[in-house]
Amino acid sequence: MTPAARLSAAIELIETIDAQRVPAAKALKEWGTAHRYAGSGDRAAISGLIWDVLRRRASSAWLMDADTARARVLGMLKLERGMDADAIAALCDGGRFAPEPLSEAERSALTSRTLDDAPPHIAGDYPEWLDAPLAAVFGDDRVAEATAMASRAPLDLRVNTLKAKREKVLASLKHLGATPTPWSPIGLRIELGADARNPGIHAEEDFIKGAVEVQDEGSQLAALFTAAKPGEQVIDLCAGAGGKTLALAAMMQGKGRLIATDHDKRQLAPIYERLSRAGVHNADVRAPKGDSDPLADIKASADLVLIDAPCTGTGTWRRNPDAKWRMRPGALEVRLKDQAEVLDRAAALVKPGGRIAYVTCSVLPAENGDQVRSFLSRHPEFSIQPLNETASVLWDKAEDFEKAALRSPEGWLMTPRRTGTDGFFVSVLRKVSSS
Repeated sequence: MTPAARLSAAIELIETIDAQRVPAAKALKEWGTAHRYAGSGDRAAISGLIWDVLRRRASSAWLMDADTARARVLGMLKLERGMDADAIAALCDGGRFAPEPLSEAERSALTSRTLDDAPPHIAGDYPEWLDAPLAAVFGDDRVAEATAMASRAPLDLRVNTLKAKREKVLASLKHLGATPTPWSPIGLRIELGADARNPGIHAEEDFIKGAVEVQDEGSQLAALFTAAKPGEQVIDLCAGAGGKTLALAAMMQGKGRLIATDHDKRQLAPIYERLSRAGVHNADVRAPKGDSDPLADIKASADLVLIDAPCTGTGTWRRNPDAKWRMRPGALEVRLKDQAEVLDRAAALVKPGGRIAYVTCSVLPAENGDQVRSFLSRHPEFSIQPLNETASVLWDKAEDFEKAALRSPEGWLMTPRRTGTDGFFVSVLRKVSSS
């Protein structure tokens, strides 16, 4: 397919997503099935266009002064891809399989309109109802922060130190353009271009043998901040597919007791194969059965409980731009209730002197600092671990991290703009007494 034909396909797909209100991933899959002639490069390029349109949905419509699929695609080409009116016009020449030529109004918009007067939620490409909470945490920087959250994310990998060293894996993945992550001492990063195909990491020998796992650097840091140690009793209370469980296992060096559970046993389905591939032998996966509590035998004995809390996922918008436009206020209310319940559950599992690591992939204050303060008001036996102690796991990079991340009395907030990671909040709460 020509670049112009790919552009036409993207416009058609955005129209389908709008009309049928279907998730972008589903629309792309169905399009690929119906257009078998499109090669892998075509599908990757079209997917890239679709995701970039979703990243710049509001600002592109504003720029073009029209909220149509075509307008958003054209506006995205200028805002996200940096193309000028002449370059865009060359793609839209009205030829076979190409979009219709630019109208006078479209060329004028591409030439003269800017985002200078756009409201923050338009310039930052996020739902208007989120403007107040984003302003509460970022203030006047919310447009810059949200713009970074709308950028394209790299592919980050975590080296499994149970099986390999970063230097060795780095050398074997050089052909994919892998480089060390800026903060995590066990991370690798592969930058992805606008039309980049999936690098196929799952087919690499290092992945097959369990030497690496796909995990954003922010998620790696969140696990490191728990300071899990060999010989401890550690509970991953919201383990899901097991990404942080695997990271905890490596930190524990296979020594101690690691328990992974989740309220939804379906979320745990991938964890068994991942633990086996990673060479983890000290993990006990406890799937819920009916109304019984899989942790009923544990009473105030855990050294560490990790809560990778259910949240709105606002910190992962750059990986899932479709999600931010589908998010509704009611979803936040549900998540806040879930978070409070899981925090209260964790409190009963931790022994005196033990700790809870509360982690969200959200940047919203209600899910982060507000939630921690609410927990402390209910559980005065806990206190916030000093932030410099939390960051000390970064060794020589701790001082730079403290300058980069957003610091609050309750914990650290990482963002794409500040730390180059997904948005993650981390608070470590230590139990200072038994009641």
